[in-house]
Amino acid sequence: MPFYENVFIARQDISASQVEALADTLTAVVTEQGGQVTKREYWGLRNLSYRIKKNRKGHYVMFNLDAPPKAVNELERTMRINEDVIRYLTVRVEGLEEGPSVVMQNRGRGEERDRERGRRGGYGDRDRDEAPRSAEAGVE
Repeated sequence: MPFYENVFIARQDISASQVEALADTLTAVVTEQGGQVTKREYWGLRNLSYRIKKNRKGHYVMFNLDAPPKAVNELERTMRINEDVIRYLTVRVEGLEEGPSVVMQNRGRGEERDRERGRRGGYGDRDRDEAPRSAEAGVE
């Protein structure tokens, strides 16, 4: 069977548990049609680049699918009907990735990077009391 990656965005005003229930429903649609969801990731509530149907944020969910084309067609039809899904994208891929996706890898790196930097907005090694020197002040 061919492999697919599917990402959908759910409305911002539903809870994370409702998003999980929606993802369970969509997984059931794929399995009923003879397919299989090999990986499912909840990417969280994220800002959208522009407003979509009066939403500024959305819950992102990603599926890796090992399914026949009829199962993917039924999945997309179900997403079109569901009012909680505001956008979706399905792409056929050569193979499915093992392990966490790039989005999930970057989520962990962001926290790690913040710890390495220390507190944000600081002056680095300088004291806060020390005023920055300027060329106009006539520094020797």
